[in-house]
Amino acid sequence: MSGTVSGASGARFDLPEADAFTRPYWDAAAEGRLLLRHCAACDRSHHYPREFCPHCWSEDVAWRPASGRATLYTWSVVHRNDLPPFGGRVPYTAAVVDLAEGPRMMTEVVQCLPTALRVGMELEVTFRDAGAVRVPVFRPPV
Repeated sequence: MSGTVSGASGARFDLPEADAFTRPYWDAAAEGRLLLRHCAACDRSHHYPREFCPHCWSEDVAWRPASGRATLYTWSVVHRNDLPPFGGRVPYTAAVVDLAEGPRMMTEVVQCLPTALRVGMELEVTFRDAGAVRVPVFRPPV
């Protein structure tokens, strides 16, 4: 799920590169659904997607729909970012959320003033159009 890292050519740094393994994740995001990897051996979900469970090392993992619910763990308001296209978005709120299914996820909080953010506040997934893909971000419940 890495993004482009070359800036000299005007490349964007926020576009994921889907591969055969992550394609289900990005296809679901395009439909407005969040998927997680879930381990049948230890019954735990994880994120970022891996072909093995980071908790018990089992390879008995599969994609499972996530609820889209999360709580805010921490955040930082970014006022300067020179990488395209982030400079045009500043200020924005980079965040880490605790998904209802257990994993932590790096993301962005949208549709919320930074002064309204509180550790533990409830959030829900929404998706930002980023060129040919949709990227999961979080907002307060509507």
